[in-house]
Amino acid sequence: MKDLQEILAIARDIGWGAADILRSYYHGTAKDPDLEVQYKENEPVTVADVAVSQYILQRLQATLGNEDFAYISEETYQSPSSKQASAPWVWIIDPLDGTRDFIEKTGDYAVHIALVKETRPVLAVVAVPEAQKLYYAIKGGGTFVETRDGSVPLQVSSGKRVEDLTLVVSRSHRNQRLDRLLQNLPCQNQKSVGSVGCKIATIVEQQADIYISLSGKSAPKDWDIAAPELILTEAGGKFTHFDGTPLQYNTGDINQWGGLLASNGEYHEVLCKKAEAILAEFDQS
Repeated sequence: MKDLQEILAIARDIGWGAADILRSYYHGTAKDPDLEVQYKENEPVTVADVAVSQYILQRLQATLGNEDFAYISEETYQSPSSKQASAPWVWIIDPLDGTRDFIEKTGDYAVHIALVKETRPVLAVVAVPEAQKLYYAIKGGGTFVETRDGSVPLQVSSGKRVEDLTLVVSRSHRNQRLDRLLQNLPCQNQKSVGSVGCKIATIVEQQADIYISLSGKSAPKDWDIAAPELILTEAGGKFTHFDGTPLQYNTGDINQWGGLLASNGEYHEVLCKKAEAILAEFDQS
């Protein structure tokens, strides 16, 4: 197997290629720019999702093969095969995170490519096509943002009071429990951004400090979280369940149930405990 730096170079190149394909659909310059929106489990899927999924999978498999790796992509996922479950190395891919934002033209969409070993991410690429930026990280190697001009390391914010932290929140995935939680946290500054990848990008770019995910009837999936998690943690942030346990991927259940908190790390445990207390009170009322 190639070493992780070589694999990262391949994944970064594929990330830029995927971003270019998505931009061509987004700006109507693709050969067939009609998006043909369909719905799968109430979530929109476009021809762009499918085209980029095929592109990423074909390029990864052509370069790296199927011997050492299993592949899980949002657009091709059925249910875990025995090969996936037993594979120690798994690519977890979201070809278009933020499809609603893509359709509604907010610009907040991203490509997520993560390599997971056992149950934890070791390599991640998050491309944000409209910003013309690509974020990447290897476990233990820090987080970098790459533009067409080169790359620079990134670090999350620090030294703020808890009241001055900014929450990055969804435009669409909202419910009563989440609203109650957000209303009662000590920090009330909010910034609305689509796509988990774009939300985490705002935290590593120091434009926000916290993101909270709360599953309701549905939950975020492995491909929503795996790549952004490593981008955040390698930039000095934290991303855990409310009870402090680490997230796990490729476990046989692709759903990330419960409350998840991503932050710059400074008040992480305090905010996790506060979130649990607010929800406990809400659930009793």
